Amino acid sequence: MKLRTVFLLLILGAIAAFSALNWTAFTTQTSLSLGLSEIQAPLGVIMLGVVAFLTAFFLVFVVYVQASALFDSRRHAQELQLNRELADKAEASRFTELRSFLEVELQKLGSRGAGSSTAADPAIVLARLDRLEKELLSALEHSENSVAAYVGELEDRLERKDALPDQ
Repeated sequence: MKLRTVFLLLILGAIAAFSALNWTAFTTQTSLSLGLSEIQAPLGVIMLGVVAFLTAFFLVFVVYVQASALFDSRRHAQELQLNRELADKAEASRFTELRSFLEVELQKLGSRGAGSSTAADPAIVLARLDRLEKELLSALEHSENSVAAYVGELEDRLERKDALPDQ
């Protein structure tokens, strides 16, 4: 049990014990004024009735608050579940849409690749290969010339360094 509930039960138990110990004083007749008239009644019993009524009223109020909180939480849980299902369906539809889009694009690429290979003329392909081979050879020759020039320059520097008298 919660500390709050234990505390309330202890207070109600203390009131019951106090009432039992002083029951003769509680049942003693007293003159009570109701504003327009006066009556003879036991004040202690009336006050115990008021405490019992307030206790019952607050218990009913607590039960009402707990029940409404429970119903609200159930309603929110159901709404959350519906929204979760809706999000899952939307995600699934996006995946299917993506899959169909990718299939269409792959078919386009496949047909484009197949179309280009059938449309390619062997003479054109051979001409392109010859041109690429000539370009590769000229780039290789240019690179060979550059390396030879650098090596020659390094040899000249080394010869000049050797030719200088030691100082």
